[in-house]
Formats: sequence, C-alpha cells, structure tokens
Amino acid sequence: MGAISPVTVEARFYRRTKDGYRCGLCPHGCLVPVGGYGRCGSRRGGEEVLEAYTYGRVSSIAVDPMEKKPLYHFRPGSRVFSLGGIGCNMTCRHCQNYAISQSASGKKRTTFKSAREIAAMCRAEGTDCIAFTYNEPAIWFEYIMDVMGADPELGCVIVSNGFIEEAPLRELCSVADAFNIDVKGFDEEFYRSICGGELADVLHSLKVIREEGVHLELTYLIIPGYNDGGDEISGFCRWVLDNLSADVPVHFTRFHPDNEMSDVPWTPEETMLWARRTAMGMGLRYVYLGNIITEDGGRTFCPECGAVAIDRIGYRVDASGLTPDGRCASCGADLSIVR
Repeated sequence: MGAISPVTVEARFYRRTKDGYRCGLCPHGCLVPVGGYGRCGSRRGGEEVLEAYTYGRVSSIAVDPMEKKPLYHFRPGSRVFSLGGIGCNMTCRHCQNYAISQSASGKKRTTFKSAREIAAMCRAEGTDCIAFTYNEPAIWFEYIMDVMGADPELGCVIVSNGFIEEAPLRELCSVADAFNIDVKGFDEEFYRSICGGELADVLHSLKVIREEGVHLELTYLIIPGYNDGGDEISGFCRWVLDNLSADVPVHFTRFHPDNEMSDVPWTPEETMLWARRTAMGMGLRYVYLGNIITEDGGRTFCPECGAVAIDRIGYRVDASGLTPDGRCASCGADLSIVR
C-alpha cells in the first residue's frame, strides 16, 4: 500500500558506525542497522547510506484555515495548503492522528509526490503557503527543504512536537515562516511515559526558534488527570514568560478520548476556563482555547485598550479590528501579528 519512492535520498545528520548508522536528527539518536529502521520509521539503513525512507510519501493533503494549525497570529483568516506523511519520533498514547503517525512504513497507503509537484499543487489551489502537519514534520526534514527550495517564494508553516536536534532545527528555521509547537505537558515523567520523549529537549527547541526570529505559537492539550495540575499549568506559563515572551500565543486545547486513552474523559469546560484565567493572570497576553466554544476563548483582545482585534467563531474570522500591518485598529498597539 505504501508508495515506493522512485528515488533513494540520503538522510542528513548521521554518521556511519561499525554496526550501521547513528542518526542525529532527533534526541533519540537511534542506532539504525543496515536493513533496519529508526524509531520514527523515516530512517532506513541502506547498504551505503542512511536513507530518508519516507521522502515524498504523502498520506494527507488538504487546504485548511490557518487557524486550524492552530495559528492565530500568523496570516489570520487565510488558507494554507497542508500535507503530511507517515511516522513520528514520539509515541503519544493520546495521539489523534495515530493512523498515520504510528503506522509502520509500508503499512499505510501513501502517494509519492516530488517536491516540485507539491509546490505546483499549492499554487494550483490558489494558496501561497504550505503547512507540514498531521504527523511529525521534523522526520521529513529532507523533503521539507526540497519542497521549499522548489518554490522559495512560498510561505512555510511547521506544526511539530519540537523534539529535534538543534542543527536540523536551525536549518528548518531558515525556510519556516511560522511554527506551532505542541508542548505535551510540563513534567518529564509524563513526557517519557505518555509521549516517549523528553521535555527538556522540546523546551530547548522553543528557545532556538525564538532566537532565530521565526514566528512561534504553542499548543498545550489539557488531559484530565495527566497534565492538568495547577503546578504544571502555572509552571508552563512561568517558563514561557521567563524564557520566551508574554507575547507568544498559547493555545490550551480540550482533550477528547482517543487512541490508547479512550477511557479518559473530555476536559471539563471549567478546567479550560481556569487555565486561560491562570495564564492571563500570570501575564501571558494572548491565550486561546481550542476544541471548545466559549465567549472569549477564540478572540484576540488588544492588551493595551481591550478592543477585540480579531473575532473568531470556530474557523470564521473577522479581522476588521486590525490594521493592514497587524496593529490594533483602535489604539495602534503592536499585537505581534503577521499579516
């Protein structure tokens, strides 16, 4: 079922070892034997080189609202050409896209598309921005770089778990216009046992993205009984304030039962509202609620004058409260919005 790539592409960021290859794309640092695969399924040990095995193997294509990524301060109200592949370097028990992210290579139907074909498809849809999303984009590193190289005038959005080594991340920053990073929780044990990753590595990635000057937004999925404690939520907010900026948009998203956590209930509405109040009370200026309809959870308020700069109901966006350069139309305050 999986598409067979007509090309063999050498992976980046690895070294040859006595027993195979040591991958350096993400902090797992997998030792990949000849004929074997890394944990993410995107690296295969060839006879001569480590191969980018899932290169060009597309599982999903759609044209989405930018707000679905979610990105609320980057081209609000626009559409983005979105695509995903297969595999992931984490194994989140609650993953909603597990059919592609946790599918073994060759077990999921994919279609091979060259980098030029994807760039052309994006233009043909009347869009000028590509989002790499649905599964983990970092493991598609070589493909992302080639797609963006095929049409450098296209915008690039990366929706990622942030579990990537610094060198490849800095290269992605050279082609990316915006990132949304999923911060899964704010506890190392939660990351290891529920997600199969390390929190410290993700937090380092956030600092790198800010240092590179790329637009950044964060998503925190609140899972009842797992990462919804007061110390975790407030600790996350404090870290963002101390290490990034009060202007970094934070999206608290409502959990719904799925995958291996189908016995966990929906996040209570009061928990969602409490998280937003807590974050804003600590000083974060732009805090949103996802997967839930509330009166103010989707609106962008000017922190200076309180005016509604962007009104949202679901994916319906009214940005009439913005100036063309992304400022508050009422008082002229800079709202950290890329238009």
